This record gives sequence, C-alpha cells and structure tokens, in this order.
Amino acid sequence: MPQSLVRVTPGLCYDVSFYPRHKDKPLLTRLPRWVEVGAFLLAFLAGSVNAVGLLGFSHQSVSHLTGTTSLLGLALADLALTQAGHLLLTLLSFLAGAALSGVLIPGSALKLGRHYGFSLLIEAFLLLVAMLTLQQGSDLGVYLASMACGLQNAMVTTYSGSIIRTTHLSGIFTDLGIMLGNRVRGVPINGRRLLLFLLLIGGFVCGGLVGTLLFRGLHFPALLVPATLAALLASVYWVYSRRYR
Repeated sequence: MPQSLVRVTPGLCYDVSFYPRHKDKPLLTRLPRWVEVGAFLLAFLAGSVNAVGLLGFSHQSVSHLTGTTSLLGLALADLALTQAGHLLLTLLSFLAGAALSGVLIPGSALKLGRHYGFSLLIEAFLLLVAMLTLQQGSDLGVYLASMACGLQNAMVTTYSGSIIRTTHLSGIFTDLGIMLGNRVRGVPINGRRLLLFLLLIGGFVCGGLVGTLLFRGLHFPALLVPATLAALLASVYWVYSRRYR
C-alpha cells in the first residue's frame, strides 16, 4: 500500500497526502468532516428518489434491489414475462450505473481530483431525464432513476471502502446491531462511526418524508429536487477540490 494511504478499517483506505494533519489520528477520525455531511445529503437524495419510486412505480424500489429481485422471482413463477422483463431491466440499469462509476472513478482511496463531481452531475442528468420521461408515461424513467442510484451507490462505496452506503440501509442496520452487541460485551462504541450510521439513517428517512410530500403535490416533477441536490453537490465538490488540492 502506498505510504500516503492509511487503512482506516478493513477495506477502507484514505489518502492522507491531501490531509496531512490527519495522519496521526486514529480510525475514522482520519476522514474529513465533510464525509458525514455528504453522506447525510446523499442518503437524503436516495431516500427521496426511492419514495417517488414506491409511490409512482407500482410500489417498486429503485435505490436498492432486494425487493426488485424478489418481485422478479415472483413474476417468473407466474410466467408474467412482460413484468419480469421490466424488473430485469431495472436491475440491469442499477448495474449499469455502478459500472459507469467504476469507469469514472479508479481505485478505492478517497482522493480529491477524482471524478466525484462529474459522477454527481451525471446522476443529476439521469434524474432529470427520468422525470421528463416518466411524465410521458415511459418506463425508461424507472430505468434511468435506477441507474442514477447505482451510480451514486458505487461512487460512495468506492471512496468509503464499502463502509458508507447511501442508497439502502440493510448493511447500516446490520453494522449498527453488531456495534450494539459488541457494546454489551464491553467493547467501546466508536462515536464517530455511530454518528455516521445515524446520519445515514436519518438522511434516508428525511429524504423519504420530503419525497413523499413532494410527490403528493407535484407527482413526478418531485424528482427535480434530488436532481438539483446532486448538481449542487457536484458544484460544491469542484469548488472544494480546487481550493484544497
């Protein structure tokens, strides 16, 4: 491992060459504080998109695939091939978004100058086009929204070493449960990691709340809010990276 990379937890590397003042700090304290803010906002974004999906796409989630995969199995059992094809395309769209992130962002270390901003801008574009196509009654919007979520989830996984997942919460609740169980055994709780988990959960819930209210009032144009948020985050990242590179 290059000397500029420090291992924060198994699988999580952080490039301290951009933040040398963090080099001697332990564990997650080596990560810059904006990671928590970004995690909350991205979870908020995904929660709002998923709420629109549940309300507008026949109760179908687009930010995570477990339920969609189960629905695919049910459709195949019922020989509902049209529905199965639709669900399969939703899964493949998420996969395509994650693959696009892999093309744009090499490596697993958090490093300024990589294409996080460009990836967020693509996500904003995908959500905007999804909104427009859904207004026309096209299923293409579902696939584009799923692709946007796959892109976001893979992008965040890349820079966080799979610790931060912003489009679904199963792993977060699992890690939180393990942390609480370890505490019962006397293992101290990592306060910053606990805060990060709570911010991710809170962000997703708040996003779901806002997404629901917006969908009830605006219908599919509610996707304009997460699209705008993604574009704003891209702009903030570009300004920040130019200032501190």
